[in-house]
Amino acid sequence: MNLYFDPQLAQGYKSRAQIVRVLSEAWLKTNVSCINCGAPLIKTSNNSPARDFNCTSCRENYELKSHRGNHAPNTITNGAYHTLLARLRAADNPNFLILSYRAADYAVQQLTLIPKHYLTEEHIRPRKPLTARAKRRDWIGSTIDLTPLPASGKILLIDRMQPVDRETVRRQWRVHLFLRDETPQKTWLLAVMRCLEELPDSFTLADCYRFVPALQRAYPDNRNIEAKIRQQLQTLRDRGQLTFLGRGHYQKTRPQVP
Repeated sequence: MNLYFDPQLAQGYKSRAQIVRVLSEAWLKTNVSCINCGAPLIKTSNNSPARDFNCTSCRENYELKSHRGNHAPNTITNGAYHTLLARLRAADNPNFLILSYRAADYAVQQLTLIPKHYLTEEHIRPRKPLTARAKRRDWIGSTIDLTPLPASGKILLIDRMQPVDRETVRRQWRVHLFLRDETPQKTWLLAVMRCLEELPDSFTLADCYRFVPALQRAYPDNRNIEAKIRQQLQTLRDRGQLTFLGRGHYQKTRPQVP
């Protein structure tokens, strides 16, 4: 895999943002295939809402975000707030690819996949509307906050200029596809999954209750946090992510990936 952009492709462009967009999109099209099925990606038409690439086979959608630095940031600046919300609610909402590059030589440092089934409206923040003097006055942009995501929602494809094994990526992608079916409770399910990442493979219900104060601060309108935790543990058990051992004891499992 070539981990460097080709600067010659941006000849004639003056804006740095345009240059990075052209170079990063060309690099991605050449070096990255669909995470879901491995087929080639094709570039969508310019200004397609919340979508940059489509898979030529399974039709998964991807939006590319480039970032100058060594690793993915905690927040991503995005386009129109209401457009992004509408796309997240749609069946063909996009996965996000966050490409971190070194400005000096356009070397790809890291490529991170944020699967669409991890993103909820909770992660989308509106930016301040443009002023009345602006050409697009009252336009509201958006920011994607990745801080609440569990670690499993950030899949590394390239890390420190080293491609990650494709089978490892495929396993990480497929093991949590069940989240696409959990829309009503997804926010709580992701919150509990993040808590469980701080616990050992074997844990108790009492261990989970240690997170009640933090979850109460995050969701002050909910007065039954412990019941919410138990509900999500049940879902994770039903989905093969946990084994219930009895008497409030649980074991994390390694689900078989098809």
